[in-house]
Amino acid sequence: MAATVARPDMVPYVASWSGEKKVPGLVVPNPRGPGIGYADEQPVDRDTNGVLWKRVGAGRGKGRPEFGKVHALRQHRAMRKLLCQVCRGAADRDETGVLWLVGDYPGDAGTGRTAEDEFTTTHPPLCVPCAMASVRACPHLRKRYVALRAGLVVTAGVQGIVHRPGEFFPEPYDAGGVMYDDSRIHWTVAAQLIVALRHCTVVDLETEYARYAARADRVT
Repeated sequence: MAATVARPDMVPYVASWSGEKKVPGLVVPNPRGPGIGYADEQPVDRDTNGVLWKRVGAGRGKGRPEFGKVHALRQHRAMRKLLCQVCRGAADRDETGVLWLVGDYPGDAGTGRTAEDEFTTTHPPLCVPCAMASVRACPHLRKRYVALRAGLVVTAGVQGIVHRPGEFFPEPYDAGGVMYDDSRIHWTVAAQLIVALRHCTVVDLETEYARYAARADRVT
């Protein structure tokens, strides 16, 4: 699922725009090690873990918003810096952790720590107002969502296109999540960052919003 829509007048930060042109990149065998690279590879093409990333144009606000597509670099930035996926402000954080919305979550769906203490996701966190607006606006989240706070967020892998050796050039053969400890990571063109959420506590979003509103009232 792509980024949720917080308000009709706000396009999620991680959404792609039709005016963001595709950036070409010929995938070739990596001359410096196992796996793949770009024929004209630049240092910015890889992340700090050495993973090759999909090239995307930068032009947020140009053309039409494409709610069904996630912009690779903005998603990566939101995950690394724990920014709200909608407004790109800081995600909400309290003593129990950072706020996230997920469509499903293993374990107890009520309030409290679940049996499963780790969960992986490609969806960046949110601030409380955008989370509340998202569950009202997004058809998927209106059906079911779980709000949780993660005490620890760890980068775990990427979601992208996996390649294998071909007759002349590496050829794509699979798509999906690849963890950093998987040897296929060297053959993957990443499109989204996967993080592992640990020490998670399921929370009630209405209660979280009431607390947020109370804090805002005290400030004003």
